[in-house]
Amino acid sequence: MPSVMGLLEERERVARQRVESLQAELLEAEAVCERLRIARETVGEVLAGDCAGVTVEPGVVVGAGPVTVVAAMPGSVVPPWREGLTEVVLAPDYQRLLEVVAERCGPGGVQAVDCRELAAGLGLKPVPAKVEGVRAKAKRLAARGWLAEDRPGMFSPMAGRGGGT
Repeated sequence: MPSVMGLLEERERVARQRVESLQAELLEAEAVCERLRIARETVGEVLAGDCAGVTVEPGVVVGAGPVTVVAAMPGSVVPPWREGLTEVVLAPDYQRLLEVVAERCGPGGVQAVDCRELAAGLGLKPVPAKVEGVRAKAKRLAARGWLAEDRPGMFSPMAGRGGGT
């Protein structure tokens, strides 16, 4: 008869494999979204020659040059941070997350904030489902240079980026 610890370790191993599988699937889906975003921008650039100054969708204006993102829409992709890029290109949920991190880590505040505190700062109940959603968004912002992840699950603003000081 197998031991209880052995059974728990096996279940943990299976759960870990499932998480890794889902993470790989998520990365693949994000890559597809990124390719579609690039395709949309490319079409906007092509149309820019004939349609300068026309709004092709809310928040996106086609001009003489590349497509300019005026404001992001919910569900849009988080672009990698680069010089001159402001948080206006982020979806409202991500903008609010950056604000909460900046508020909690402001002058006299803590060095870094964890996901439970972020969830509470966003007005969400600190239950696992909500905390994990916030964690995923914070990790996405950190991976793209908008936030710093000092330790696993602990986030702080990047100086001069997305609400940082």
